[in-house]
Amino acid sequence: MSNATGPVDLTNCDREPIHQLGSVQPFGFLLAVSSDWIVTRASANLAEFLGITHSEAAGRPVSSIIVPEALHALRNKLATLRGPDTVERIFGIALTSDPQRFDVAVHVSHGQVIIEGERCNEGQSSAPSLSIRSMMSRLDQTETLEAFFREGARQARALTGFDRVMVYRFDDSGSGEVVAEAARPGIGSFLGLHYPASDIPVQARALYLRNLFRIIADINATPVPILPELDEHGRPLDLSMSVLRSVSPIHIEYLANMGVGASLSISIVVDGKLWGLFACHHYSERLPSAESRSTAELFGQMFASRLESRERRLALDYETKARRIADRLLTSVADNASLLDDPTWLIDALADAIPADGIGVWINGRLAIAGLGPDEKSFAALIRHLNRNAAGRVYAVDRLAETYPDIEIDDAVAGMLAIPISRSPRDYVVLFRQEIVRTVRWAGDPHKPVEYGPNGPRLTPRKSFEAWSELVRGRSLPFTEAERRVAETIRVTLIEVVLRLTDEASMARQLANERQELLIAELNHRVRNILGLIGGLIRQSQSSAISLPDYVRQLEGRVQSLSRAHDQITRDHWAPASLRQLLLAEAAAYLGKNAERIRMTGEDVLLEPQAFSTTALVFHELVTNSAKYGSLSGSGFVDLGWLRDEEGNLNIGWRERNGPPVTEPKRQGFGSTIIRRSIPYDLGGKAEIRYIKEGLEADFSIPARYVETVSSADEHPVSAPVETAAGKVVASDKEPLAGLNVLLVENNLIIAMDGEDILRRLGAEVATAPSVADAMEFLAGQSFDLALLDVNLGDETSFAIADRLAANNVPFVFATGYGEGIAQAHSHSDAPILQKPYTIEGVTDILVRISLPAKL
Repeated sequence: MSNATGPVDLTNCDREPIHQLGSVQPFGFLLAVSSDWIVTRASANLAEFLGITHSEAAGRPVSSIIVPEALHALRNKLATLRGPDTVERIFGIALTSDPQRFDVAVHVSHGQVIIEGERCNEGQSSAPSLSIRSMMSRLDQTETLEAFFREGARQARALTGFDRVMVYRFDDSGSGEVVAEAARPGIGSFLGLHYPASDIPVQARALYLRNLFRIIADINATPVPILPELDEHGRPLDLSMSVLRSVSPIHIEYLANMGVGASLSISIVVDGKLWGLFACHHYSERLPSAESRSTAELFGQMFASRLESRERRLALDYETKARRIADRLLTSVADNASLLDDPTWLIDALADAIPADGIGVWINGRLAIAGLGPDEKSFAALIRHLNRNAAGRVYAVDRLAETYPDIEIDDAVAGMLAIPISRSPRDYVVLFRQEIVRTVRWAGDPHKPVEYGPNGPRLTPRKSFEAWSELVRGRSLPFTEAERRVAETIRVTLIEVVLRLTDEASMARQLANERQELLIAELNHRVRNILGLIGGLIRQSQSSAISLPDYVRQLEGRVQSLSRAHDQITRDHWAPASLRQLLLAEAAAYLGKNAERIRMTGEDVLLEPQAFSTTALVFHELVTNSAKYGSLSGSGFVDLGWLRDEEGNLNIGWRERNGPPVTEPKRQGFGSTIIRRSIPYDLGGKAEIRYIKEGLEADFSIPARYVETVSSADEHPVSAPVETAAGKVVASDKEPLAGLNVLLVENNLIIAMDGEDILRRLGAEVATAPSVADAMEFLAGQSFDLALLDVNLGDETSFAIADRLAANNVPFVFATGYGEGIAQAHSHSDAPILQKPYTIEGVTDILVRISLPAKL
């Protein structure tokens, strides 16, 4: 669309391939890399950043363009991507031997790795990430949604420094409204403006839902092409998740007509849907640092989470209040059935239940109307239509004249909610709402901005408002789902009285079913998928030889345990959270009122988020196993105690008693693996499991660095937990390692377990070590035919293990993200290199380069 020659107008928008514009903004560069790390495309400005032209880079390995340390960091970031629509960032990294540092973003698009970089402006102050806690606190202190929106706009402007920040909300039709604004003085106001859905076309909304952040640094900047423009299949590069993606010419004109020089948007996603945007405008070019933008993106996500909680709480409060009104109505009518023959009384009783501009009641052919509504003749005609079409259910429309064109209804009446309150002949309570345009006020100077673009004035906020006004003419504010549920409650309440008076016994079961359906609907809620470890849990849970229903139940329990832990640590913005609350939550989840069967002793302590999530998984598995097979499956109990030792480590003891006799299982499932290995692997702690006849015993030690006392919890800043995703394992029927013993050295538990799976599927017996010391202990006690060594083990490397293996003539492979030259500086330059992440194809391919001993 960037080379379109036809006229630019709002009808073009929905057809424009904005994710395939074939160019990027000039403040950074882009590299597209194949799965084997060969450059396939590059932006034309590559030489300005890396000193090599795009044509020289094409077809070359990435390792020949950027330094090994940077390549290793990129590979590691790539391994942590949590899905197809995620982007990972690295700040202040050197890509070449030049001292210039870069901020880099990496994601995957259709099998290609997309690397985008921009110069790191070290002199520019980064966003105040440590103040996110106080920013959230200020949001939480606001009393109304309007104040919440205003505070969000103020905070977003403080983070980004843009001249104007708007909170922009979409309605069900896609039209938008500016519900809050923070702007520098003297530039007018857009507060209260409405825009048609065409201002943000369909494909742009889809991108906003996938890519939560969008920066346009300078609308006058010349886009930099990505070359070659098309691949061998004639396809342009998909830039949906790109940080640098260039800008649609239609959008450029729209911004130019407002005098905007730079813009920034942060998606507000609530309940999985695009609720709205933080729309930021600057009247000259502006490019906040990458760190500042990342902080702003985090703020937007936390704002959306708070908004979702508020909206649910407000909906619950509203429904509770309306239900009280319905209960009072029920009590009144039950005491005096003649009230149902009084339409005026019903109007007064229901006036506060559901917001409306008018209300009409039809009972036994008599009617009453209060406030805005049709005349009596039109109301009677409307009731006849409802008797033909509504079929005894709550019925709502927001375009009344369009729905019933043969009924003469005042133009001011645009919406209707009809509540049937009896059996045939049907009686009704009908709520009316006015046309929405009549409720809109122009907030701000309607003469600003007045600049017109080359295609006329239509692409301006003022003209968009006029277009929106035409679009919504004859339409009311829709009745929400919460309002419809309240209407259903009122319907059930009134029908309950009528049926009780006429045929109480025969209809009691029907009413009970209706009320049960309402209760089920109210209790239904979404389980939020919140942790990047879910992928690993799915793969590892699936490896157990269990039925599909049992697999689903196991996986669901583990996800819910992680969700409970996540809720606790996010309740105070990723601060350390209470161990006792964690244990109580797990006990309550499985034992309910019998949670006291887990007898807890110990002064409460706080666990850092990383330790909290790991501990939650461990104790979820302990409680689950005990409830299925151990002391909690019968009448037994568990003694659970904890104490900090002199070094500050947290020692936890689990003792099951009075349960069925315990024997050590012949097979260790994924749950048992989590119990035995999670705390040692992920936290560097200790775990010991003993299967004694009296009951399972377990002792754990969590290092002091993850533990805080309750009184000092607020004195330490907290970092968010690291989320990882292991590589995908592809099935293979061959077993080239059958009969061989293999040592796997890997310091990340989930990645290690994927590596174990691959090696075992190739036929090997596997021993896994997370550190040099553990590997040396294995080598002292048994012999191996092959070793797979992760070079980087955190604060140490595996070269000492390689020396020992070489001395014993044991073949080994280095696993790394640094590239082929990693071992050149050491004494094992001829050792094969396996590029991470692990895949069954990669391991199989490397075996042809190794002289393995004969199979047993």
